[in-house]
Amino acid sequence: MRDDRRRLAAELLGSSRTHDAAQGDRRQRFRNVEPDTAELLALLIRSTRSRTILEIGTSNGYSTIWLADAAEATGATLVSVELDPERTELARANLAAASLDAELRTEDAAETLGRSGDGQWDFVFLDAERSAYAGYWPELLRVLRPHGGLLAIDNVLSHADEVADVTRLIDAEPSVESVLVPIGAGVRLVVRR
Repeated sequence: MRDDRRRLAAELLGSSRTHDAAQGDRRQRFRNVEPDTAELLALLIRSTRSRTILEIGTSNGYSTIWLADAAEATGATLVSVELDPERTELARANLAAASLDAELRTEDAAETLGRSGDGQWDFVFLDAERSAYAGYWPELLRVLRPHGGLLAIDNVLSHADEVADVTRLIDAEPSVESVLVPIGAGVRLVVRR
């Protein structure tokens, strides 16, 4: 990542953490990924040469900046979905400040997944309301590219109890392999065989 984008991302993360510390309701927080997690995601996109990327949970665009930078490097397209229209607009402004592009949608991830074609996504980053993950699982499996499509799920160590249902579904699915990466809040990587 270019130095100017790295600085902008660091500034955004700093202001987001200040904002989050003042919020009593966790739903009002931006809840950005840890910097190590953001760098890992970008590295994975570059190393797998992912061409179609879906982010579920844009928030204010901190992780989106990292994904969009990696997408630019690989010539990929990035779609990011967020339920909150104000956050979508914050992300749009933050991407513009970084001179990056992505298709930002304000919609429910279930709708996005339902409209996605079989095997449409090379890389999916899931960082949204954890209670919905198990319900997303059949569609996530369907939309991931066979033979190497990669799903990254955040917060699997910090909120293990909240992702237990989707973890059981992943562990029971014979068409995938997964590994827990103890970085940031914990990332589960799931690859389709």
